[in-house]
Amino acid sequence: MEKEKTVLVTGGSGYIATYIIAELLKKGYSVRTTVRSLKREEEVRTALAELGQTTNGELQFFEADLTKDTGWAAAVANVTYVLHVASPLPSVMPKDENELIIPAKEGTLRVLRAAKNAGVKRVVMTSAFGAAGMGYTADRNDYVFTEKDWSNLSPDTKLNAYYKSKTLAEKSAWEFIKRESGNLELTTILPVAVMGPVLGKKATGSNQLIGMMLSGHLPGFFDLYFPIVDVRDLAKAHILALETPNAAGERFIISNNQSISMKQLGMILKNNLGEAAKKIPNRTIPSFILKFAAFFSSMARYTSSDLGISYKMSSDNARKILHWKPDYSVEETIVTTAKSIIEKV
Repeated sequence: MEKEKTVLVTGGSGYIATYIIAELLKKGYSVRTTVRSLKREEEVRTALAELGQTTNGELQFFEADLTKDTGWAAAVANVTYVLHVASPLPSVMPKDENELIIPAKEGTLRVLRAAKNAGVKRVVMTSAFGAAGMGYTADRNDYVFTEKDWSNLSPDTKLNAYYKSKTLAEKSAWEFIKRESGNLELTTILPVAVMGPVLGKKATGSNQLIGMMLSGHLPGFFDLYFPIVDVRDLAKAHILALETPNAAGERFIISNNQSISMKQLGMILKNNLGEAAKKIPNRTIPSFILKFAAFFSSMARYTSSDLGISYKMSSDNARKILHWKPDYSVEETIVTTAKSIIEKV
């Protein structure tokens, strides 16, 4: 590893990006990160301190927005690698899917163009399993998704806006590399649902599901299944993708290769947390209720398309090429996440 190399991480205030920055600093890299406003610098430094990383001069902040050209040229100047982690993920799904799709797609191309113009060696892009295995029906329960697969964008699948944005953004990235990249290399990371210790006093992303269970805001269990990866394992995968020469041109699904049901997740919490799990429900809610709610709720629409589907996927590509393997079991990740929510949120 060449420790003198400088790495830019986009979207530094994000949950995954913060863990990646911490891991890079631990490994001796000089790190830059972009935020939409420099007012968020202190927030990021505080989160990094939670992870035991004092940043001082090893971390620089640049103001840059995925929807604007301003700031990107300065952020990538004299950078060897870019980890493009930033992507829009709203707490409420927009009525117009283009509010997600256009920033994700155009933002990715904006970062790639800036990287190419600056002579960056490699961009590692955070995509999602949502770009590989979504838009299919329960008859694919026995199908094992790999990096050769792409999510189904056919109009009749009604793929939700987030999955569609991740799929189209990644496809655009590969098309750019094929068309006009020059010497720029691209590697993409496709994580499943990301959980792990929370940072600050808010549970974000997939961690919110555990927070809802613990707080009693979930009335019961739906017929939903979750493949999970620990955020700490995911951060290491990103850096391996940066460091491994033959990772160029590859997609990597990052997963424990195991889906668990919502009810199983709840039972893990009950079995490990005692009194702290008393608000977790016991009943199962019929699927038709979530399907009905989808007419009125964007978040219900987001999840209802996954009812009854137990996803199977292979992370063999990451294990063979990157020599990546998870340090944390699914149960360890769930319990650690829950304990951090109880302590902080």
